[in-house]
Amino acid sequence: MRPPGTPVGLQLALTSKLVSRAFNDALTEAGGSLPVWLVLSSLKQEHRRTQLDLARAIGIEGPTLTRHLDSLEESGLVVRHRDTGDRRAVRVELTEGGEHLHAALLKAVIAFHKRLTKGMSEQELERLNRSLAQLADNVRTES
Repeated sequence: MRPPGTPVGLQLALTSKLVSRAFNDALTEAGGSLPVWLVLSSLKQEHRRTQLDLARAIGIEGPTLTRHLDSLEESGLVVRHRDTGDRRAVRVELTEGGEHLHAALLKAVIAFHKRLTKGMSEQELERLNRSLAQLADNVRTES
C-alpha cells in the first residue's frame, strides 16, 4: 500500500541534502568544511588521538582521513607524530591554528543550530530527536 503524501524516506533524504548543503556553506563561510569540522572537533574532544581512532570516531576510511590530514597538516592546523609506545600508530594533535579554527567553526555551528531550530520548542526538538533515532533503529534492524 502506498503511503499518503510524500514518503518519509524521500522527505528525509531531500531535507538531509538541503540541511547538509546549508551546514557546509556555514562552515565554509567560517573557513572550514564538514570534514575539517569533524576532524577538529573530534581532536578537541580527545587530544592526541591515533589516526585509526580518529577515522573510527568520525566514520571515514583511513585513506580518506589521510588526505584530509595531509591538507590540515599543510595548513598548520594539525601535527602528526609516531606513537612512542607503538611505532605503527600515528598520533594526531591540534596546533594553535587548529584550536583557533575550531573556535571559529564552533561559533558557526552554534549559529547554524539556532537558525535550523528557530521556532521549535524544546519539546519539539526532543520529539524530533526521538523520531530520528526511531527511524535509524528501524533501518538498522531491517538490515
